[in-house]
Amino acid sequence: MLSFKNAQQISEVTLLDRAFHYGDGCFSTARVRHGKIELEHLHMARLAFSCERLLLQADLKLIQKSLVLLQQQYLAVNGTLKIVISRGDGQRGYSLPDHPADVWVFFYPKAVDNFQVEKIKSGLLQQVLGLTMPSLVGLKSLNRLEQVLLKHEADQKGWTEALVTDVQGSVVEGVSSNCFIRLNNTWITPELRYNGVHGVMRAEILSRMQQQGIACEQRFIDLEEISKFESLFFCNALSPMKVVTEFQQRPLNVQACIELFNILQLNQIR
Repeated sequence: MLSFKNAQQISEVTLLDRAFHYGDGCFSTARVRHGKIELEHLHMARLAFSCERLLLQADLKLIQKSLVLLQQQYLAVNGTLKIVISRGDGQRGYSLPDHPADVWVFFYPKAVDNFQVEKIKSGLLQQVLGLTMPSLVGLKSLNRLEQVLLKHEADQKGWTEALVTDVQGSVVEGVSSNCFIRLNNTWITPELRYNGVHGVMRAEILSRMQQQGIACEQRFIDLEEISKFESLFFCNALSPMKVVTEFQQRPLNVQACIELFNILQLNQIR
């Protein structure tokens, strides 16, 4: 793993960094292939929106400069890129420091290929999400304690990914993914009004569905509807489709997901 801070290779974090003290910042995780960030425009748009909401003054051009430095060290830059925007150093207390944010890029080299459908077994987690401050809904802030606890529960049950609801009894997403559900022969993805992450792969899939004339509702999904799910898949920037073969030990329709994967050509993400 290599790390860069403001386009300079570095291996240490200062003790006063507010990302460490308060989770003060945001991040995005992307797949990089042949030196190019897949879905780059969506990642950059979300980072820019997050910085605006969080009052972070970040020079996002430093991300591309860090990639250039990576390409000088690797023949082929393939793997995972985690982009972290930190408020940077600050004194004790919550008041904002008066300086630009730091742009971190972490590179995890790994061989990459065209995406394929993954098949998993899944279920519903008992722990639920709270409601988020309205200005933070959809953002990937650096505070992920909810996801840490949810992932522990999923791991304990042997699930790679699992469905998460909120305190109002609405389906929200997976632990680290968005989800698409088939009900009454119609695709649905949960409306993310009160919590959840506005995922880049979710946005890409919705865009491709619209281009192909495939209807997809964005609405609230109640707990009572879970038993009626016909199909379910999870998606994020590192995996466009984790198809659930069994949910709560009940078999689901896998073929509908595979057909959608092929129609949308989700093996090809650029």
